[in-house]
Amino acid sequence: MLKAAPSRAAFLFMGYNYMSASESADHVSGAFPRHVAIIMDGNGRWAKRRGKLRVSGHNEGAKTVRKIVRSASILGIEQLTLFAFSSENWRRPLDEVNNLMKLFMNVLQRESKNLNKNNVRLRIIGGRSEFSLALQKKMAAVEANTAQNNGLTLNIAANYGGRWDITEQMRSLAERVSCGELQPSDMNETLLQQSFIQNSVGDVDLMIRTGGEHRISNFLIWQLAYAELYFTETLWPDFDEQAFSDALASYVQRERRFGCTSEQIQHLISAE
Repeated sequence: MLKAAPSRAAFLFMGYNYMSASESADHVSGAFPRHVAIIMDGNGRWAKRRGKLRVSGHNEGAKTVRKIVRSASILGIEQLTLFAFSSENWRRPLDEVNNLMKLFMNVLQRESKNLNKNNVRLRIIGGRSEFSLALQKKMAAVEANTAQNNGLTLNIAANYGGRWDITEQMRSLAERVSCGELQPSDMNETLLQQSFIQNSVGDVDLMIRTGGEHRISNFLIWQLAYAELYFTETLWPDFDEQAFSDALASYVQRERRFGCTSEQIQHLISAE
């Protein structure tokens, strides 16, 4: 169960108590990523190495999602975006796609109450028309039921592609030009960025990819322009709170050059 997030300065007080409280708080507020995005890769390989069906890897991966959402909430991260199903994943074997759809439906049904209990807002980004009507209705219902929550925003990218996302924002702005609300000369980077924030997600601070691949695979192309990238060999079902702490510690050291350790972050998570 998720708990209320403590002050993000707390973990620094454990190892940097020679600073004043205000100095520590200032460092942490600027050091932690506000928006973390994760490509959750390696479910199938995790299952194969254990002689299991791929669906078992996806089931284990769903358990990892719960752990990482809890950790992000505790640490006061504002947004967590998870790449659950790409627009290219429809090419996978039909039985695997069907199992993924069933898992998606089951997770939405099972976790919707917990999201509200823990003040987590759920948003689904990606094209929905290819999903079943039942799944589309469940997506909309959970989004509506959690819309007033103001803690962590959990964005699930489903049937999503970065090029599709850019195309959708451009189409939205073109429609506004067509109806006279905008002029072509009004089109600029700022306007497009605002469209992403309103209709998709905004800029990412830290992008994590598990499973050993070193590419972004058409994920949040616009939003990753200035993100720190973190790649790990760890397969997604094995990506636990410690692995998440390592990624955050790497970001802190790169972004702010302030030497927090993954043990400090892990201590804060486990203490909760």
